[in-house]
Amino acid sequence: MPELPEVEVLVRHLAPLLEGKIIRGVQVRRVKVLGATNERRFRATLLGARFLRVQRRGKFLLFTLRPRRGRQDFFLYGHLGMTGRMYLQSSRRPVAKHAAVILRLGKLSFVYEDTRYFGRLTLDDKSVLRLGPEPFAAEFSPAYFRAALQRSAQPIKVKLLDQSLVAGVGNIYASEALFRAAISPKLPARKLSPKSVERLRQALIDVLDEAIQLGSTLPLDWSGGGARDGLFYYGRTDGAVDYYAERLMVYDRAGQPCLQCGAAIRRIVQAARSTFYCARCQPAR
Repeated sequence: MPELPEVEVLVRHLAPLLEGKIIRGVQVRRVKVLGATNERRFRATLLGARFLRVQRRGKFLLFTLRPRRGRQDFFLYGHLGMTGRMYLQSSRRPVAKHAAVILRLGKLSFVYEDTRYFGRLTLDDKSVLRLGPEPFAAEFSPAYFRAALQRSAQPIKVKLLDQSLVAGVGNIYASEALFRAAISPKLPARKLSPKSVERLRQALIDVLDEAIQLGSTLPLDWSGGGARDGLFYYGRTDGAVDYYAERLMVYDRAGQPCLQCGAAIRRIVQAARSTFYCARCQPAR
């Protein structure tokens, strides 16, 4: 599932392409991705609206639009789910089989494609309103983080996936940050010492920032095999040295030697999600 860095990379790519464009046609091919938004309201609200900004909140894309009759600006919320893609292509080109929503912008079309339809493109803001602070925001302070963790008996890895704690952290970067902070993923959140909390906070910031700078974790090119067809693929950003997946220290490396101590990386399941860690570097104490 795309996490904060992947979404940030996508936002930075889409923003200059979308800003100023007017929606001249709305086609909904999979109503499921609209979530709680009625299809008729979705069409009526978007038709004629102009894209003003593209931003990120946690794992969500926030599109600010101005309606055609100049009423109050509104947000369109996008979430990639597990297999979602968002890109622009020529309006003359046939859309992909799994395109869920197509917004016609004249010569170009904005396409939301999703093979499993777990993502969303909606006017409903409920999920976004429940998000915690951004990892890079001042609100994600040591005092806030320490107080929030002290209220939880969940294993720290599980707690990090709670989007109301800190927005955008997912399975990959939770494992990576815990390794960098030398904290066992099995340790109850409230058992972390103040020094451990600060190490973990800084590790989260560092690993997310590094992933953004390098481009992404994986080249998620489900359609097209990464060919230069004018579409955007994760990991293909200009200046990226290589895919970030090659720099992951523990994630998806079960059985391989720890890059720090040589011990075998372990995999366990927590809250139905895979956790990867080094028992030697991350002792459960």
